[in-house]
Amino acid sequence: MADYLAMTVPQLQDERKKLTDAYQMFADRGLALDMSRGKPSPEQLDLSMGLFEIRQFIGENGVDARNYGNLEGMPEARRFFSGILGVSPDEVLVGGNSSLHMMYSMVELASRRGFPDGSAPWVRPEHKPKFLCPSPGYDRHFFITEYFGYEMLTVPMLPTGPDMDLVEQLAKDPDVKGIWCVPKYSNPDGYSYSDDTVRRLAQMETGAPDFRIFWDNAYAVHHISDTPDEVLNIMDLCREAGYENRPLLFCSLSKVTFSGASVAAMAASKANLTYILSNLAAATIGFDKVNQLRHVLFLKDMEGLQAHMCRQRALIEPKFQIVWELFEQELAPCGNIARWTHPNGGYFISLYTMDGCAKRTVELCAKAGVKLTAAGAAFPYGKDPHDSNIRIAPTYPPLEELRTAAQLLCVALRLATVEKLLEKHA
Repeated sequence: MADYLAMTVPQLQDERKKLTDAYQMFADRGLALDMSRGKPSPEQLDLSMGLFEIRQFIGENGVDARNYGNLEGMPEARRFFSGILGVSPDEVLVGGNSSLHMMYSMVELASRRGFPDGSAPWVRPEHKPKFLCPSPGYDRHFFITEYFGYEMLTVPMLPTGPDMDLVEQLAKDPDVKGIWCVPKYSNPDGYSYSDDTVRRLAQMETGAPDFRIFWDNAYAVHHISDTPDEVLNIMDLCREAGYENRPLLFCSLSKVTFSGASVAAMAASKANLTYILSNLAAATIGFDKVNQLRHVLFLKDMEGLQAHMCRQRALIEPKFQIVWELFEQELAPCGNIARWTHPNGGYFISLYTMDGCAKRTVELCAKAGVKLTAAGAAFPYGKDPHDSNIRIAPTYPPLEELRTAAQLLCVALRLATVEKLLEKHA
């Protein structure tokens, strides 16, 4: 291999021929591999089959989990999630199986009724609110705010978190109502917020008195390193700064136990929580407390959760290593045509191509039987201004299928790069 950026046109044409032949060999294999979502593998799900053996339905305070009531969640579940979220149990609301649905509900509530420290619903006929979207970020976050009609403002993601100079500037606009945050092992870069970033988010002045930080702890316990990242406690810092109503914290056990049948929770100030519960009471008498209790009895406490996640790591980490090794072998020798992240946890790797090559790379992979997340999906409205980011989700495929998919990805990226370089020479 040689540096593509230093090649002459004849050399690039020769390389394109070699890569086209290599690509066709993959295409002829009839592959049908899916790496489009960050899904736990069947082996990961099997680690939680013990949930089905639990038959206890009476909680520690004599609460019958099978019956109505306890909208805020089982007491032991509130205590369990308080350990993940870093808050007191009485600041926790334990819900159903989806933290994404809880986030949707909070945006819907704010859009329709607002929050007590504001003066009006966020969405009104004469008013189109705005929302800050660190990017690349989680496509389903962006889908929620797009669905409710928010103007989404892209904020570049840095290795330390969102570009805080820009965040602080934009947040002065009273129409800017909130920001999406995945503070630990962000989706898709795997970055974790620095201490300075968290402090600035907690302390910054905002034009909207009811500004909210949607703090999604999706990967709070998902480490794949012996030196896991640590993130400061946003709730404590906001309280110290006099903005205790600002953060809304979310997490779930979706990538801990069963991705479609786990338990989600959120945390907020007591004033926020009282307001949220009063509105939820119109929709439900209570969430699935049987599943809440079952999960607490299965995972037990933070020590039990940590032990369970160590077993998850044993299955996940080798898959990240395969992808990183192949990128080093197949892409690094070709010059500065790509870069990728090396997170200490989470579910994704961000692969950055040369500008203008991401969509073509994903298209080539799809035609050869490997489905990736759509290029641009990690940006508001699905538009990557550089057409360079590809989200890699290595957790679901078996090791050998993952190896094949990553090999094809490298060939496709190199081919897309050579095509782009030849276009520039034309």
